[in-house]
This record gives sequence, structure tokens and C-alpha cells, in this order.
Amino acid sequence: MSSEKIAFVGVGRMGANMARRLQDCGYSITAVYDVHAPSAAALAAELIITQAPSLAAVTAAADVIFTVVTDDAAQLGIFAESGDSLLVGAKGKIFINCATITPATHVEVERRARAVGATTLEGCMASSIPQARNGTLYLMCGGDRATFDRVRPILEKLSTALRYIGRTGQAAQVKALVNMVMNINTAGLAEGLGLGHALGLDLEMLREVFAQTGANSQVLKTDGEDMQNRAHDCFFSAAHAAKDSGIAAHLGREVGLQLPLAAATQAQFEKMVALGLGDLDKSGIAELTFKGRHA
Repeated sequence: MSSEKIAFVGVGRMGANMARRLQDCGYSITAVYDVHAPSAAALAAELIITQAPSLAAVTAAADVIFTVVTDDAAQLGIFAESGDSLLVGAKGKIFINCATITPATHVEVERRARAVGATTLEGCMASSIPQARNGTLYLMCGGDRATFDRVRPILEKLSTALRYIGRTGQAAQVKALVNMVMNINTAGLAEGLGLGHALGLDLEMLREVFAQTGANSQVLKTDGEDMQNRAHDCFFSAAHAAKDSGIAAHLGREVGLQLPLAAATQAQFEKMVALGLGDLDKSGIAELTFKGRHA
């Protein structure tokens, strides 16, 4: 049982399950906050804890605050330099930021936190909802090594594969590359299964052959059957895949690299969003490649 008081900002499917996991492990979850207030209210009632009325109240209620928000704008918003903000009264607090955002935003949030005497750590996640609940996340951390070591006991309750990557921004770079390659693999698998379907091949057989050859991938295990059966319950949305592909594309431009496969994949996920399919799981990209589905 730890004496650390922990709070969460952003309690969608990932944040909420991380909070549940840590409470199960004996940690004191003292407050939750979400811009979608009903989500925070429901989790607060479930865990019998406080729904914080403001960001400043979150900081006041905890020693360690996890943030799991949607994008750069949301991350910068909760660390605003004026008005209601996690930075109010933040001296001595530790913020573990788990959103998939640009490395530059992590660096800026670190700067803002240091200015008020607080510390930040990247906690980039390369897993999904079940892993958040079961404490088996793949966590990549960036920031001050001493801060990482201090909160390591907490992180080890969330992760069975915990890695310290390096300075702030580097974990986000690695996460962007992980998602870039994952998204390319997802788009490639959808095209392979879509073409197999158009050729009249048995897709059960085809997936088995893929699994036993160079066509195998983690995505085949997680998404192949769902692509075949049009089962696109959301674990990692197409909209998030489009956003994350964009982060990787931006990093490529910064260093002067052409990434044609990443660009084509980004265009496919952005097409899903344009067609109103952005809330589907990333496996829904198969809807663009199988004959008789979306154009």
C-alpha cells in the first residue's frame, strides 16, 4: 500500500482503466477530472472518490497526476499558464503525461511545469484497453531519470514492459515510430485480405498462411479476424491512427525524410475520418479495401 495520492485527468477508456488498476493495487486515487464531466462522475461514483470541479483541484488533491488526453491542444490546455490549470499550486507535484502527442508539446509542458517547481514525465503507452485494466501496458518513459526512478513502483503496477527511453521528447518520438509502423502494417494487412477476398480465397486459410510466413505481424493477431468479420469495436480508433500518422509525418519532414508508405497510410486513415468512420477501430481500414464495402 503506497502513501502516494494519485489523480487522473482524462478518464476515457485508457485513463479510467489505469485508475481502476492502481486502486486495485492499493493506491489512493483521490480525484478524477474530464472535460466530459459525465465520464468523470461515473468513474468517481464507481471508485468512491472525488470528481474534481477544476484542474487546480486535481493538483491540490494529489502528489502524482496522470494525464491521458486527446491531442496537443488538450495537453497544452490543461497546463495553461493562466486561468484554471494543473499548474496552479503545482510546486513539488509530479505529472505523468500519457497522451500520444508531439515531442515538442511534451518539451513545452515540461518547461511550464519546471517554471512553477513541478516535474513531468512522459508515459507513452503502446498497448490498448485490456492492458490498461490488467496492468500489462508497454510503457515508454522520457524525462528526468530521478523522477522516473521515484515513480517506478507506481508504473510497475501498470506495466509489465517498462522502459526508460531518455530525455523528454524521446519517448514520444519512439511512440510515434511504433504507431507509424503499426498503422502501415494495418493498412497492408487490410489490402492483403481485401485482395484475397476479391480473388475468392478462403480468408481463414489465408490468415493461417500469413501467420506462418513473412506476412505475419502483431496486427495480424489483433486485427486480422476483425477485418474479415467486420468487427470493428474500438480499441484504437481510426481517428487516432490518422492523428498519430500525422505526428510521424511531421517528424519525417523535420529531418528531411520522404516516408511514402507512412504518407499513404495517413491518407487512408484520414479518408476513414472523412467518410465518418473515424470512431471505428483501426481494423476498420479494411472497409476501404474489401470489395462491396465503402468506396
